[in-house]
Amino acid sequence: MLLMAPQLSIVFSLSLLLGIASAIDVFGGMEFSYLGKDGPDSWGMLEPKFAPCSIGKRQSPINIQRNLTVHNKLLKPLTRNYNSVNATLFNKGYSVGVRFEEYPGDLWINGKNYTLKQFHWHLPAEHQIEGQQFAAELHLVHQAAVDGSFAVIAALYQESNADPLICRIIEGLKHLGGENTTVPLGILNINELNRRSRKYYTYVGSLTTPPCSENVIWIILGKVMSISKEQIIALDIPLNSDCKKNARPCQPLNGREVDMYDELSC
Repeated sequence: MLLMAPQLSIVFSLSLLLGIASAIDVFGGMEFSYLGKDGPDSWGMLEPKFAPCSIGKRQSPINIQRNLTVHNKLLKPLTRNYNSVNATLFNKGYSVGVRFEEYPGDLWINGKNYTLKQFHWHLPAEHQIEGQQFAAELHLVHQAAVDGSFAVIAALYQESNADPLICRIIEGLKHLGGENTTVPLGILNINELNRRSRKYYTYVGSLTTPPCSENVIWIILGKVMSISKEQIIALDIPLNSDCKKNARPCQPLNGREVDMYDELSC
């Protein structure tokens, strides 16, 4: 079980939950991009509900500076229980990912159960460590049934060897069309996502796409994964032309605390 710091125990308002649910589950009709007049600097002005993108004080992603993180001894190892289930590859134009047609498993935080809903990639990575931007970033999006709140596990990739998970969906990527298309994957093995994490960073932030709703629990894994050049290209090809680099710039911390769990120093 992961025990979060007291400041991470958030009470979500109904309106905030609806805003987050809108971004996670209802992607249609959201007009934004990563270039030009509809790019990240303008998101907050595109629609009233996108205002947090401009005025929010707890936005994501962030640049993690190790000397400013807090080694929180109250934090515990991540408890994840994922299963191989029927899955579907999707293209939302600004991201490519996988959703589940059955119950895929969960994450436990502070005694609360968060169900894995979907995962998707950003190219290049959104979160940085000591100013370093990695080749890609995987977001595993979880939602708690009890109150609708969200927790996202992020894994960073460096360009090197092929990632086993992406290898399993590579044929599907070859058949994935443009925006709002899907490809059934059948039973997808996601067992490697259960691997023990000896180190991670955690903080309270936001969605990294409009409406940039806040009070999302972020967990960034300390172990950097590997992804091949061919896999990066395969994830990039289906994206809209103005979303080829779908990484929002890092946002100010604004006094937020970033906690660290390190099994070796507990």
